Parts: sequence; structure tokens; C-alpha cells
Amino acid sequence: MTRKLRIYLVPIVILIVAGLIAYPKISPLLKKSAEEPAQVFSAGPRALNVDAMVMHPQRLVEIINSSGTLIPDEQVDLSFETSGKLVNIYFEEGKRVNRGQLLAKINDRPLQAQLLKLQAQEKLAQEREFRQRSLLSRDAISQESYDQVVTELQSIEADIMLIEARIAETELRAPFDGVIGLRYVSEGAFVNVNTRIARLIKSDPLKIEFAVPERYSGDISAGFPIQFFLEGTGQDHHATVYAVDPKVDVRTRNIIVRARYSNPNERIKPGRFVSIQLELTEIPNALAIPTEALIPEMEGDRVFVYRNGRAESVSVNTGLRTEDMIQITQGLNPGDTLVTTGILQMRQGMPLVIDNLL
Repeated sequence: MTRKLRIYLVPIVILIVAGLIAYPKISPLLKKSAEEPAQVFSAGPRALNVDAMVMHPQRLVEIINSSGTLIPDEQVDLSFETSGKLVNIYFEEGKRVNRGQLLAKINDRPLQAQLLKLQAQEKLAQEREFRQRSLLSRDAISQESYDQVVTELQSIEADIMLIEARIAETELRAPFDGVIGLRYVSEGAFVNVNTRIARLIKSDPLKIEFAVPERYSGDISAGFPIQFFLEGTGQDHHATVYAVDPKVDVRTRNIIVRARYSNPNERIKPGRFVSIQLELTEIPNALAIPTEALIPEMEGDRVFVYRNGRAESVSVNTGLRTEDMIQITQGLNPGDTLVTTGILQMRQGMPLVIDNLL
């Protein structure tokens, strides 16, 4: 063996001997490191922390929320039917008036003078008709002469009725019971048919006008109860629908509804904004779940339930839907534990840990 060959063989032999000596010590370490990945793999997926609820029958109501306006039962801007000088105002602003009460008066002196003249002519015509009737009964005059006198009397009576109607137009009277508002004219002003004198309002009862989507038009009719809220009152009020517009608004696709509310002592003023709730379909013993717990898919809706510590996917059929709850008609039973959180991370058979149970 040459010198050069011995130089290469000696280090190799030393390494082999060192390896044989160290193998018994490092063998357990190598075996442990080889087993660790298998142990991690065999441990399976990590448990998911979720919230859940136990299914119980409950009352489920379909509620429509809307907004509306309080309007008076009756309201009118008062004005005269003729023109003239306003000579008298008989009402006080903000006071209650009764139907037929005289509120204001236009100068009618020329009409009164014409009325007196016609009344004098009527008296003479009546006396003439009486005399002519007596003569006719004795055949002293012809029927034609008597008919002419009667026609003159009837003409005067018609003129009197016309003057009385024109005098009535100079009087402004309340068309219904109510509270009169602020007046817009003063005595001595010249008014015509376009001049607004004041506004008369009847606020007992009040009307509530609001709109609902067209799909509910068949569910709401006269007699339907509603609930409304006024800001600042701290209480709810109840009213009853009395009319539904027969036509859907083509711009908003809503239908206008009016309800009536008894307003004793006119405590609530018209014109206020109100929030309205209508309860439509009611199911007393429904199995309902939160909307976020439902998973819509092409094959159908499904949910996850907690069974034996793991997630189980269940296909369900749905019914009534509200803003935050959905009725389950098939697929769940009372006592089932529905998973309500972590839906997106959940898979069939995944271990679960319930943090909050409702």
C-alpha cells in the first residue's frame, strides 16, 4: 500500500468507528423525531369555538315598519264666496267654533236695500193676486189676467230668494266643529274668493297616512289594527285602518293606507311624524332561527347543528321570514342545538366547543 493511499483511508476508518460508537446514543432521538409528524397528523383538526342555541317553539310575527304623518280629520282654508269689504270678524284665533257659527261678514248694505224693495213689491203683488182670485171666482176677469198676476208674484219671490242667497254669500260660517287658526286679514280689507281668511281644523279623531309595499296590499283592509310611536311621548298608540287606496303608486310601488286614531281633547297635534308597526302573519309555535345561521346553496338551504361534539350539516325548509328570524318548517326539531356563529369556517364532522349556549 502506498503512502498516498494510506493518507485517504485513515480518515475514513476513523469516521466509521466514530459513527458506530455514537449510533446507540442518537438512535432514540432519530426515532422520536420520525414519530412526531405522525403524532401531529393523528391529532386531527383543531376544535372550533362557537355559539349555539337550543331550538324551542316560539311566537313568530311578520312585522312591517313604516313611517307616516298625522293629518286632521277635517281641514279647510276659509274664504268668502263673493267679493267685498270685510266689515266684521267674529272669531278669536285659536278658539273652538261650532258648525254654522258666523265667523266674518262682508258689507251687504246694497243687497239689504234691494231685499227691502223686493219685499215691498211682494206685498203689493200678493194683495193684487188675492183680489184677482176673488174676481176670477165670480167670472169677472179672464183666466189669462189672473195667470199674469200670479206670474208677477212668483217672479218677485224668485228675486227675493236670489238676493237672500247673495246676502248669505257675504257671511262666512264654520262648515264643521273645530279649532280656528290664525287669521290672515283685518277688518276693512277688501276680500274676494281667493282671499284666505283663516284655517279651520278638526283634530278629533286624527288620521294617520302611511305607505306599505304593494305585495302587502291584499293583507291590509278596513279594520286592520296598527301601532304607532311619537317621538317624545314615551308610549305607543293604537289606531285602526279605515281606508286603503285602490291604486298602487306607479313611482314608488307602494299603496297608501289611512288609519283613524281617537284624539280626545286634541292632545296630539296634526302634522307630526310617526313610526308605524303592522303585525301581519302570526305563528304561535314556530321553530325559528336567526337569519345569519341559514346557509343558502344551489341544492337548498342548510344549517349546522351540534351533535356528539361535532358539526353536522342539516338540510332545512323555510317558511315565514322576518327582519332577523326565519321559520324552519322541516329539518329541525325542538331540542336540537343550532350553531349560530363560525358558519363560514365550519365543515361536516368538525369538532366544536360551545362558548355560549342560549
